[in-house]
Amino acid sequence: MSVRVRRVYDPAEPDDGVRVLVDRLWPRGLSKDAARIDEWPKNLTPSAELRRWYHAGEGSYEDFARRYEAELTAPEAAELLTRVRELTREGPVTLLTAAKDPGHSHAAVLLRLLG
Repeated sequence: MSVRVRRVYDPAEPDDGVRVLVDRLWPRGLSKDAARIDEWPKNLTPSAELRRWYHAGEGSYEDFARRYEAELTAPEAAELLTRVRELTREGPVTLLTAAKDPGHSHAAVLLRLLG
């Protein structure tokens, strides 16, 4: 099982495998052809409320990660997480995000849960 996180703005690489966009909004200024996205499970992403809370600086990354993990227990999000987990059994998966610091984003939480 090979899962990694990359910025969606980085060029696609041959060893990316299935490219999964894990952001709710389409990345600004990026064409769909250039992005080469295979899956886009929008409801796997943090809620708008949680994103606003985190970006407002109201809590630590650890608080954000804990709250996001709780959101991932909701039925639809859990189903999508299972789907991505199944993809990792078939080959490499690259989680793509527009976050400037992917290591402190929801993508890192997903990577930990999938790894």
